[in-house]
Amino acid sequence: MTIKTFTFNPFQENTYLVFDETNETVLIDAGCLQNPEKQLLKTFIEDKNLTIKRVINTHLHLDHQFGNKFAFDTYGIAPEACVADEFLLENVVAQARSFGFPIDEEAQPLGAYIIENQEIEFGNSSLKAIHVPGHSPGSMAFYSEKEGVLIAGDVLFQGSIGRTDLPQGDYATLILSITKKLLILPDSTVVYCGHGPTTTIGYEKKNNPYL
Repeated sequence: MTIKTFTFNPFQENTYLVFDETNETVLIDAGCLQNPEKQLLKTFIEDKNLTIKRVINTHLHLDHQFGNKFAFDTYGIAPEACVADEFLLENVVAQARSFGFPIDEEAQPLGAYIIENQEIEFGNSSLKAIHVPGHSPGSMAFYSEKEGVLIAGDVLFQGSIGRTDLPQGDYATLILSITKKLLILPDSTVVYCGHGPTTTIGYEKKNNPYL
């Protein structure tokens, strides 16, 4: 399994393409906002001869779903996310403009909902969905036991955790999600975060001041 990271938009959000030897890929948290970012993503997909099978979201805050409409318009694949985050798709233009982003298209509607323990399959690979609310009510992490990797969105960062002061965020819920669902994974698990560098479960157990 190969994981390609792109860092997009002014929030420096990490967008991931996860693919295997079949060249089937899952696009996770399409955050491309400006045309050069969209073209960069498109060119990589073309150069690697990848076929997008799914467009999925760890959660639906603005910076993680800016590119969902581009992905739908380009590849005909509607995004998937947890139903508990669907409310975040409302009034996206107004939300974006409040941050100074001049977008004029509303959010791409979801094509399907992701549920706890769902297997996101592509090629010869799969990612298991883990519901980890707290940063947002519908936050999901995607885990491959075989590959020892976790795509955690904004739940867990290197030396930090996701913020909980956004709509329907909750600090106690976030801590419970991390400790009960993520820290039980093997220490060697590599964590791909929604912002910033990768880390490991073992490192966060020992060094994260919030846990």
